[in-house]
Amino acid sequence: MTREDILSKYSDITLTDHPFILHKLTSLRDKTTSTREFRMLVEELGTLIGYEATRDLDTVEIEVETPLEKAMCPVLKGKKLCVVTIMRAGNGLAEGVLKLSPSARVGHVGLYRDPETKQPVEYYLKMPHSVSERTIIVVDPMLATGNSAIMAIDKMKEMGATDIRFICLFAAPEGIEAFKEAHPDTAMYIGAIDRGLDEKAYIRPGVGDAGDRIYGTQ
Repeated sequence: MTREDILSKYSDITLTDHPFILHKLTSLRDKTTSTREFRMLVEELGTLIGYEATRDLDTVEIEVETPLEKAMCPVLKGKKLCVVTIMRAGNGLAEGVLKLSPSARVGHVGLYRDPETKQPVEYYLKMPHSVSERTIIVVDPMLATGNSAIMAIDKMKEMGATDIRFICLFAAPEGIEAFKEAHPDTAMYIGAIDRGLDEKAYIRPGVGDAGDRIYGTQ
């Protein structure tokens, strides 16, 4: 399935096309990009794509006094945002989203991919209270098979969450299809839709292993 097919099929997928975002995504792809720069770019992209994912948050007007007069001005309604990172690669992306709302709560879902089955295995889960009352933004730089994101959102729904959004930087068509089949009610915000998966379930052309590149590991 092509990028155009996906976007025409799913109305709640936002593919960001801002020139700054496209430029930074290209820098991530470059194998000569240093660990430090890669980490900074992921965080910056978390902020930029986070703007799109939070565009429809509720606001309420309050009275403020400017140096000249009193005025009714909008502020965010309540503080019910929770950023959920799929560890470990999601941590850098989460830091970028948190720049938009430093007071947001943070949840952690620890998953690793079994090299044989390609299925996610949970090793850690820690969430703030009142998940059902919060807007949940799940973040992971890569959506390959989609299995990890699907499992993470399964966990959120089991806890009662209903307002869930998902942010990733690079996605494979196969992963998007699997994700939307499992969670058709979850909006997706994606930096780039790549060609597809190889025999090892890596996104092509992709960026390699995002976690390794963020933390300088192998």
